[in-house]
Amino acid sequence: MTDAAPKRSWLNPIIAALLVAALQTAALGYMIEGRASILRNGREILLKTVPVDPRDLLRGDYVILSYDISRLEPELFKGDLPAQSEETTLYVRLNKQIDGFWQATEASFQPLPTLGDSVLLRSQPFSYYPTSPPSAVTVDYGIERFYVPEGEGRVLEEARNAEALSVSVRVDDKGQAQIREIAINGAPIYQEPLY
Repeated sequence: MTDAAPKRSWLNPIIAALLVAALQTAALGYMIEGRASILRNGREILLKTVPVDPRDLLRGDYVILSYDISRLEPELFKGDLPAQSEETTLYVRLNKQIDGFWQATEASFQPLPTLGDSVLLRSQPFSYYPTSPPSAVTVDYGIERFYVPEGEGRVLEEARNAEALSVSVRVDDKGQAQIREIAINGAPIYQEPLY
């Protein structure tokens, strides 16, 4: 009986370490699968990029992307606007245009219903400050950075600034988006792998 007690005391830290490792692996797998699920099953939309201030073009090994749907004019807003400053999320309805790009046609601080062939995109949380009269709101969707191999961002920057860069995005039914492909003048340059 005296031999069992020492064995149990050194087994407890090993079991605890294995449990922690299993939980960390499960959490990482959940995050990776969530992203892959959007890329695999999400609805595809094509977005037009707009130039960005040249002082923020390339930081390390990613390119900053901005879209025409990132700045939403007041006439797009439906429903009540927040009366005071708050951290909030914006819901944006996109509809496909004749040129193949998707454009914002409606925005709301409350969830929007699904309508026809439109796609609903949800912004990242942001701080909203009401103005009178209401002014344009700039939002991020979590697709504003695209990582490239070191030193290869210049081509994308130049294409973006010439408005020749387009981004294919997959959107899931919750409004979360993931970049699927980057193209210059319609020719794919980078395609995001599932894993």
